[in-house]
Amino acid sequence: MQLTNILPMAKKCLTFLALLLLSSGGYGAIRAFHADSSITTSDGVKLYLKASGKGSPCIFIHGGPGAWSKSFEVLGGNALESTLKMYYYDQRGSGRSENSANGDYSLARMVEDIENIRQAAGAAQVYLMAHSFGGILAYNYALRYPGHVKGLMFLNATLSINNSLQSQIAFVNSKLGTSFHAGDSAAVVTTYSKAMTALRGKGLGYQMLSDKEANVKKLDSVDNWAQRNYTFGRAALGMAEYFTDFTQSTGQLSLPVLVISGAADHNIGPDHYKLFRFPNQKVFVIQGGHMLYFENNAAFVDAVAGFVR
Repeated sequence: MQLTNILPMAKKCLTFLALLLLSSGGYGAIRAFHADSSITTSDGVKLYLKASGKGSPCIFIHGGPGAWSKSFEVLGGNALESTLKMYYYDQRGSGRSENSANGDYSLARMVEDIENIRQAAGAAQVYLMAHSFGGILAYNYALRYPGHVKGLMFLNATLSINNSLQSQIAFVNSKLGTSFHAGDSAAVVTTYSKAMTALRGKGLGYQMLSDKEANVKKLDSVDNWAQRNYTFGRAALGMAEYFTDFTQSTGQLSLPVLVISGAADHNIGPDHYKLFRFPNQKVFVIQGGHMLYFENNAAFVDAVAGFVR
């Protein structure tokens, strides 16, 4: 089964006012942007980008794959703007951003897009805040450019899609008394699709994101605000490199790391963070689900502010 076949089910479940860089119009340089505008990457893709707030620069890396930054920003992420200068961007092929002209959605290219944003921000170092699938992008950026990272913040972030899907399957079994089981990655995706169909059939699909249906309806109202690009989501779910278990190498990264996990995050898995072995990590387990930035905003903001201080 092609991974892209589960897209309708996986869509929800799997989160600069810059120094002017001179450009002659070619794709070799990064073009400057306005506060709520866009940036053109080094390979010519226009990404939606917005800068807001004050303090140290922080690039928010949304999840999905194929989601966008809008819902995080307006549902509580903007509360960080009194502490950090937030850079909200939509990944290539996602949200309000363009597709890659040559179809390059590789992990290396997605990492380079983040580097292009850092360059445009004119910041020697940035914080990276990653939600959900965005953890994979943030982690690999930190491996590639550790000198440009002031600190990593993982917010209900996965570093192993397979592990998170297994956790979702186990949650469905616990709720419905079913016995869905999967082994290798291909079987995990297929079984996950069946499990989610069963959960939604009982009207409980929202519980993957929050224990309160009203919270998910609020998220849906934002996500349905405008038509969004989802090309990257289709591409990423068919690319084996995104299914690597990156938790295995976390002990190699000595940067300061903040790990925020929702005690009831059934999407990533409430125990997923226990697989992380960052030598310099601080962990906060907060009451809430996958949307804890909205569900428990005060605790979320306090954790981030303390880490930054």
